Amino acid sequence: MSVHPLLFNLFRRYPRLIALNILLGFSGALFNGVSTALIIPVLLSFLGQSVATKGAPPIIQSLLTPFQGQAGDYSLLLMTGAILLTLIFKNLATYCSSLTSSKLKRVVANDLREQGLQMLLEVDIDYFVKTGIGDISNRLNNELTRTASIISIYARIATVIATLLVFVFILISLSWQLTIIATLLMLAVALVSRGSIIRSKKFGREFSEASKRYSSGILDILYGMRLVRSSATETQELQNAKRQIFNREQAEFRLQAVTALIEPISEVTGILALLCIVYIGKTFLVNQVETFSAVLLTYLFILFRTLPLVAQLNSARSQLSSLVPSLEISSDFLRRDNKSFMSNGSEAFTALHTGIHFNQISFAYPGQEKQVLREVNLYLPRNQTLALVGTSGAGKSTLADLLPRFYDPCQGNISIDGRDLRDWDIQSLRRAMGIVSQDTFLFNLSVRENIAYGCPTATDDQVINAAKRANAYEFIVQLPSGFETKIGDRGLLLSGGQRQRIAIARALVQNPEILILDEATSALDTVSERLVQEAIEHLSHNRTTLVIAHRLSTVQKADQIAVMDQGRVVELGTHEQLLAKNGYYRQLCEMQFSSMSDIRAVPGLNQELLAQQSYELRSHLNSLVGALGLVVEGVVESPEEQQEWIRAAYRAAIDIVENTNSQYKSGCQPNHPSSHLPDQSAQSKSCIVNSEAHQADKLDRVGLR
Repeated sequence: MSVHPLLFNLFRRYPRLIALNILLGFSGALFNGVSTALIIPVLLSFLGQSVATKGAPPIIQSLLTPFQGQAGDYSLLLMTGAILLTLIFKNLATYCSSLTSSKLKRVVANDLREQGLQMLLEVDIDYFVKTGIGDISNRLNNELTRTASIISIYARIATVIATLLVFVFILISLSWQLTIIATLLMLAVALVSRGSIIRSKKFGREFSEASKRYSSGILDILYGMRLVRSSATETQELQNAKRQIFNREQAEFRLQAVTALIEPISEVTGILALLCIVYIGKTFLVNQVETFSAVLLTYLFILFRTLPLVAQLNSARSQLSSLVPSLEISSDFLRRDNKSFMSNGSEAFTALHTGIHFNQISFAYPGQEKQVLREVNLYLPRNQTLALVGTSGAGKSTLADLLPRFYDPCQGNISIDGRDLRDWDIQSLRRAMGIVSQDTFLFNLSVRENIAYGCPTATDDQVINAAKRANAYEFIVQLPSGFETKIGDRGLLLSGGQRQRIAIARALVQNPEILILDEATSALDTVSERLVQEAIEHLSHNRTTLVIAHRLSTVQKADQIAVMDQGRVVELGTHEQLLAKNGYYRQLCEMQFSSMSDIRAVPGLNQELLAQQSYELRSHLNSLVGALGLVVEGVVESPEEQQEWIRAAYRAAIDIVENTNSQYKSGCQPNHPSSHLPDQSAQSKSCIVNSEAHQADKLDRVGLR
């Protein structure tokens, strides 16, 4: 879709509104021309000068003839009334034309936004990965609105041209010689303004780019407000925002400066042209008509009324040039041939009967050659749980994204009950799926509206029951307004565990056939994880469930565990079967649980608690190593940021010491006194204390405490 077809489609969608706008504009121009042509004769009559029709141009004779047979004062009164009446009609037509033009702009803007929203709701997920949200927001709001302004500008140009044609017709009727000369002079005026019009197009493109960068920057700050606050980069972000605001203001100023320059240039050159016409008119008209003064004054008056119209036309052309970049951006935004859209099947999905088969799946993200998945072959029977485990980048989340058809595989296929996934209607298929991910999204609505989002017809009893089953009812009723409490943008007024339980309650209300859990507990603390895990067990009961797990302790009860590495399934079986193989899965378990055989060998230890504490210890250690790694590799941008990362490493070191002490203290059960622990415990405690003191002494010396 090029620029011109987009405008053509908009014109074709609203022919009546556009035609009415042009008709009103032409009517106003006609009344404007008649009233303008009568003003000079009426003024001369008021001054006592006789206005004879003999020898006058035909148009003057036609306008004055209806008033010639009347008495002097009565004729003057009729002419004055005619002027007032035509002026009333002219302004009424102009007023209606203005309302029609404004309505046309609003309707077109709404139409473009609806097209844009429809495209965004239908386009593949990959479009949002490649295009920034700020850029999309700028196109949907600013650029489409500016594009809609083009239609109203075209309507205004049509009105101005209609008025010019009426005035030019009157001028030709008065003196075709002067009109030819005036036309040439007006062309010279237009050529003088052409340079400004060309520059306005350039500055319009710069303004569009500056607006896009500003919108993207502001949205990034708003979405990343927690990171900005936690990194103490408010001053830096403020300076960046100020720079974007200044650049946008400068671009807008340059655009307005060029646009505003056109009318003064047109006025000055127009006055010079008018003086030339007066001088030349004396030569052409003084020997042609007896009523030289009346004709010349009428001609000059109409011409003087014409000059602002020429300036308006040049200004409108300049605005069109400045809006051409927005038109190009909007045209590209609304195009569908350069975007990927998911094909839709015709069969409505109702229920899962046998199972889901991932048949030799290979996949690479659009525009990339590297395959993320390679010949994955898995089968998930109905009402069973399949867990996907592996290191980051193994392809677990990508495989899960293929099931609701966020993407389609490059090779192989996914079938449900033996039928290709692409044969099913997408909406009915996705309604049968519930997805609970690590990054839970909640709307800035009430708790009840968020829980019922997937099922708007849900009753209050269903919402409350789902909240109870999701272990969310207790904290919801303690909120200021209970289920009617607004939870803030993306649910920021709730903790991570609370947001997860709201998401689980939402899935329970939806009552999905197929459940996808994408690391739903990986970012939670121990207490929240336990509550969320209980809610997940309620949610997963008697459902076909695909689980992506980072913490292997959460998938030990799965019917099947698929171990993935570099896009392939390297092991498949139950927890016990995979441990018995002594392969990759056992290595993952030992990495997380710190040698399972040693844990079982120590008497009196709470194995589950120690495994959890071991995980937390490694998390703090990762934070310590990561913070120091940024400093060592020189990634930080300023000494202040370097100092902040060193402080973060210090905090992680203190957490490690505290976690180690906690592990020692919690190692004994009430029914196992400390004497049952190995003899090395006292020595270990002493080493821990000494290590903590030594670490604090070192940090004191470098000035970090």
